[in-house]
Amino acid sequence: MTAEREYSVAVAECDSRGRLADAARGWSRHPLLRANLRGRWGRKKRWDYWCVITDEVAVSLVYADIDYAGLVSVWVMEHGNGQEASAGVIVPFARGFRMPEQVCTGKVAIEHKAIQLSIEETTAATHLRVAALQTEPGFGGGPIEVDVSVAKPTGHESLNVMIPWSERCFQFTSKQNTRPASGAVRVGDRRWIVDAAHDAWGVQDLGRGVWPYRNRWNWGAASGYAVDERGDRRLVGLQFGGKWTVGTGATETALCIDGRLTKISEELEWTYSWDAPLRPWRVRTPDSDRVDVTLTPSFDRYDNTDLKVLKMQVHQCFGTWSGRIVADDAVPVTLAGIRGFAEEARNRW
Repeated sequence: MTAEREYSVAVAECDSRGRLADAARGWSRHPLLRANLRGRWGRKKRWDYWCVITDEVAVSLVYADIDYAGLVSVWVMEHGNGQEASAGVIVPFARGFRMPEQVCTGKVAIEHKAIQLSIEETTAATHLRVAALQTEPGFGGGPIEVDVSVAKPTGHESLNVMIPWSERCFQFTSKQNTRPASGAVRVGDRRWIVDAAHDAWGVQDLGRGVWPYRNRWNWGAASGYAVDERGDRRLVGLQFGGKWTVGTGATETALCIDGRLTKISEELEWTYSWDAPLRPWRVRTPDSDRVDVTLTPSFDRYDNTDLKVLKMQVHQCFGTWSGRIVADDAVPVTLAGIRGFAEEARNRW
């Protein structure tokens, strides 16, 4: 069990030397960080990742600046049949990429002949828009179009945490879930409605940091409704992290119940198989009864990008979570088939 500091005022990530500022150590319930990264060319990593999951499809967007490359992509997968389509580009040295220092504000965008993508933050919602030509054709071909808004419910809390490997290597993430999504997704002649009737939720992973060259991580997330032991219906968000936080004194794990965050400062025990990723993934808190849940996967999104110096390998398995969790109110909640995913990533970047 670690002891993590909670803060509630705006902070800068780096000091005047570009090293981790003491004030940025800890976590908050809202994204308060200014990511004033500087120096350390080639080690800075900035990204916005969004995943929208409904009862019919999963859609993800990435806009990333990793100093020596800019990465933009969109991916669509239909549950049940596993059909998928994707598009994306890699821009050398991230030319033209711009990301606001104040996290979760402003707009990031790219205008490319193969893909136009924007992620725009407003007071009420995050707007996700894409128009792209498929690079990995699916659904009979045709362009990919995304026009989805992910609402920001009043008072909604999220996990915003600094992972301090050292003064020179550190990573801030904002992990958000259980945010209602609405809009539409189209691939060629296929179109899916994104709304509450289709159990649509947005999951965010925003990252800003200075990274070591090699790293591995686990990430798991889910959003949906469950019932507690009193019989009350609860809106549940799962946020699980692992591997890369061990030994840092910080964790990337929390529960979001009805918009209220429960921070878990205990490293999780992950049980799964890299070589057989479609077997169940069990995640639990080994020293408490906070979390004991299992993902039953139905689809493995495997990606292996190998550009020699840059290599990213990941199994991201989509499916449903079941089991038991206990938030700060001490009322156990039983999960039965909440949609989400779990992953392991192995990177040299």
